[in-house]
Amino acid sequence: MKVAAILLLSGALAASVAMAQDNSAKQDMKDAGHATKQGAKDVGHATKTAAKDTGHATKTAAKDTGHATETAGKDVGHATKKVVHGGASKTEEGSQKVKDKTAPQQ
Repeated sequence: MKVAAILLLSGALAASVAMAQDNSAKQDMKDAGHATKQGAKDVGHATKTAAKDTGHATKTAAKDTGHATETAGKDVGHATKKVVHGGASKTEEGSQKVKDKTAPQQ
């Protein structure tokens, strides 16, 4: 009878250890699932933030490029105006010299 009790007690102990290990494995799987879910959320947040920052940088670069183009256009316009005005002035001087040389002398 003692042997049967010892066998019964050892069987119950082995079953409880097996159940404890089973619960531990289930909990490990749940924890892994939660970690995966949280990791995916973190990656999504990082992607969103990076995309937003890239968008802001692109917008700023586009504004800067537009401003530089506008400034360059104005500078080219001013330079062209100076050249044309200078050329016209020199043409006027040259025509005056020709006029003076061809005028009848008295």
